[in-house]
Amino acid sequence: MTQSPHYIEVALPLPLRRVFTYQYTLAKPAVLGARVRVPFGQRQLIGIITETRATDPQGFEAKPIVAQLDDDAVWQPELWQLLSWSADYYQHSQGDVFANALPVLLRQGKPIGYAPITYFELTSNAPDVDEHALKRAPKQKQLIELLQQGRLSATQVKQAQISTTVVTAACDKGWVVSVEETPMLDAQQHWTMALSEDPLAVNQEQAVALSAIKQIDGHACCLLEGVTGSGKTEVYLQAIEEVLTAGRQVLVLVPEIGLTMQTIKRFKQRFDVPVEVLHSNLNDTERLHAWLNSRSNRAAIVIGTRSAIFTPFANLGMIVVDEEHDLSYKQQDGFRYHARDIAIKRAQLLDIPIILGSATPALETLSNAVNHRYHWLQLTQRAGVAEQVEHELIDLKGLPMQAGLSEPLLTQIEAELNKHNQVLLFLNRRGFAPALMCHECGWIAQCKRCDAYYTLHQAQRRLHCHHCDSQRPVPKQCEQCGSTHLISHGVGTEQLEDFLNERFPEHSVLRIDRDSTRRKGELDAHLKSASEHKHHILVGTQMLAKGHHFPNVTLVALLDVDGALYSADFRAPERLAQLFTQVSGRAGRAHKRGRVVLQTHHPEHDLVQDLLNNGYQHFALTALAERQATSLPPFKHWALVRAESTDKAQVVEALEQMAACLPQVDGVMGVGPIPALMEKRAGRYRYQWILQTSSRKQRYQVTKYLLSQWENLSILNRIRWSLDIDPQDFT
Repeated sequence: MTQSPHYIEVALPLPLRRVFTYQYTLAKPAVLGARVRVPFGQRQLIGIITETRATDPQGFEAKPIVAQLDDDAVWQPELWQLLSWSADYYQHSQGDVFANALPVLLRQGKPIGYAPITYFELTSNAPDVDEHALKRAPKQKQLIELLQQGRLSATQVKQAQISTTVVTAACDKGWVVSVEETPMLDAQQHWTMALSEDPLAVNQEQAVALSAIKQIDGHACCLLEGVTGSGKTEVYLQAIEEVLTAGRQVLVLVPEIGLTMQTIKRFKQRFDVPVEVLHSNLNDTERLHAWLNSRSNRAAIVIGTRSAIFTPFANLGMIVVDEEHDLSYKQQDGFRYHARDIAIKRAQLLDIPIILGSATPALETLSNAVNHRYHWLQLTQRAGVAEQVEHELIDLKGLPMQAGLSEPLLTQIEAELNKHNQVLLFLNRRGFAPALMCHECGWIAQCKRCDAYYTLHQAQRRLHCHHCDSQRPVPKQCEQCGSTHLISHGVGTEQLEDFLNERFPEHSVLRIDRDSTRRKGELDAHLKSASEHKHHILVGTQMLAKGHHFPNVTLVALLDVDGALYSADFRAPERLAQLFTQVSGRAGRAHKRGRVVLQTHHPEHDLVQDLLNNGYQHFALTALAERQATSLPPFKHWALVRAESTDKAQVVEALEQMAACLPQVDGVMGVGPIPALMEKRAGRYRYQWILQTSSRKQRYQVTKYLLSQWENLSILNRIRWSLDIDPQDFT
C-alpha cells in the first residue's frame, strides 16, 4: 500500500496568486485534482489539491486538512490542463479559476453525484382511458395516456402541466406508483444518434463550407463568416450531425440566454438526442445535473453561455462558438477570461475542430483568418428566398424630432404598418429619457457618486444611475435655480414606447430591454410573441440585435448612433459596425424585402459611408490596416491595470508606483496613468495603466515580473486594483 504524503498544496478560491500547504493525515491516498475541506483563519474553505509532497514546509507548521471530499479528480486531464493554462494566461488566482469552473453546489462541498430522481409508472390497477372512472377527470386521463407510453420523471410530468394534486390522486387510487432512482456516474454513451427532421438543401457556398469542415482531421479553427440570413445555423447542424454520428459530444456556445432558448429549439427540431442547457437562469440543482449529464455522456449536445466552456465532457468532438464577436463572451470582473479564446485552446488540447461563426467577426478573429491561421469559410448570399436589405440614411440636421423620430422615418413606419408588417426601432438607452433637465437654466440631474447623469424612469417616477445603481425620487424643482419646469432631455426606450402608443394607437408596441425582461421567462415570452407577430412595433436595446428571427420585420431603424462615431475607445467603430450589421440582419429575413434606416447628424462620416456602400468586411479589413499602422491590438498585445479609490491623488500615486516597476525592454511600453472613460463611479475615482508588448510571450513574462514587484508596494493595500489580459472594455 502506498503511504499517503505528509503534505499537500491546495488552491483556494481567493484572489491570491499562490497555493497553500496543509498537513495530510488521512489513511486514504491524496488525489491530485480532488476537492478538500481545509481550515483558513476562522472559517473552512473548499479547495483543490494541486501537488503532494513528503517534505516539511519551512518556517511554519502546516494545519491538517478537515476532509478529502472526492476519491477521484474532479476534472479529466485535458480540462485540468485547460484550467491551469487559463490561470497562467490570465495571470489569475488558480484557486479562483478552479472555483469558477465548478457548479455552486460543488463549490460548497456537496458530493459529486445525482440527486435521486422520482419516476411515475402505471400499475396493473390503472383503468383504460375510455373507462367511466376517467370521464370527469380529464387531467388524470391525460396522465394515464402519457404513462401508457412509458414512465415519466416528475420533471416531465410538470412539463406536461399536470399538477401534483392530480398525480397524488392517481397514486392514492392505486393507479400510479412512484419510484426513486439515482443515475450512475459512468462515462458510457447513454444516447444514440437520431434525426427528428431531414437536413435542408444547401446552396453552393454552404456545401463548400461543409466539405471543408468535414475534411478536418484533428484540430483546426474555422471562421464561418456569413451575412445575416446566409444559413450559418444549417452549416452548424450538418457539421454537428457528422460528429454525433461518430458517437461524440458537441458544445455550442451562445452569447446570451435569449439566444440559448432559440438555439435549443432549433437543435431539438433537428436532433432526437439529449440536449442540455447551461446559463445563469438555472438554479443550482439544475446546473449541477446538466454538468453531470455532460460529464457522464448522458448529454449529446450542450448549449450554454460563457461559463459553459468549463463543462466536463466524456467524449467531446466539436465546439461551435456562435456570434463569436460578441462582447458577452468576455468576463468583465473577477476572473476576466474570454470564452471564445479558451474554447480555441480547449479544441487544440483535445485535437478537435472548432467553428467560430459570425456575420461580423471580431478584428482579432479576422486577422487570424487573413493570415491563414484559421480556415476562412464565407457565406456571402442570403439562404432560401430571403432578399438583400436596402439601406437609407436620414440626415437629422434641421429636422424636427418627436421622441427621437424624424418625420421621414415616421412616414415609413406608418407605410409598413399599413402593409401589416412589423417595425423594429433600436435605441441603446433604457429608461424614459437619458436625463432630467431644467428648462430655465439647463441644470441636469447628475449622480453624486459618478461622472454620469441619472436616467429618468417615468413609470416608477424615479431617477436611476445605470452605473452604480443608486436611485432617488424625481425632484419637484431644479436644484440650481429652483424652477419647477423640469423636462426630459433626450429619448429612452420608455419614452419612445409611450410616444408610439399615442401616435399609432391601433398598433401594439412591445418594448424589450433589461427593465422589461427582469423576471425569469419574460425575455423568452417577449421574443416568442414578437416572432409570432402579436406586436406590430418592437422597441429595443442591444439585446434585440443578436441573432433573433422576426420573419415579419421589414423596417429596422437605428435612432441614435452619433455618440459612437466620436468615442475615445478605439474599439467603438468596430462595435458600431457590428451593431449596424447585426441590427440590419433583423430586416427581411423571410420572403419580404427589408429596409434599414440610419438616423444621424453626420451622414458624411467615413464609417457610415463605408458601412453603407461597402459592407462590414471592407470596413473590418480597412480598420485592421489602420490598427496595424497605429500599433493597436491585435498587432500589439495589451494588459490593462484598473485602479480605483475614494482618494483621487492616492489612486494616481499607486499607478505611478506600479508603472515605475516596468523594466526597460525593447517592444515594451507603458501608457498612463490615465482616467477611465468614466472617471468617477459609485463615489470612487477610476484610473488605468496600459501595458503594451510585441508578443503574448513577452506580455506574459513582463506581467509575471511586475506582479512579483507589485507585492512589495504597500500603497496597493489602500486601493482596489485588477489586471485584465486582452482588455475589451475601457469604461
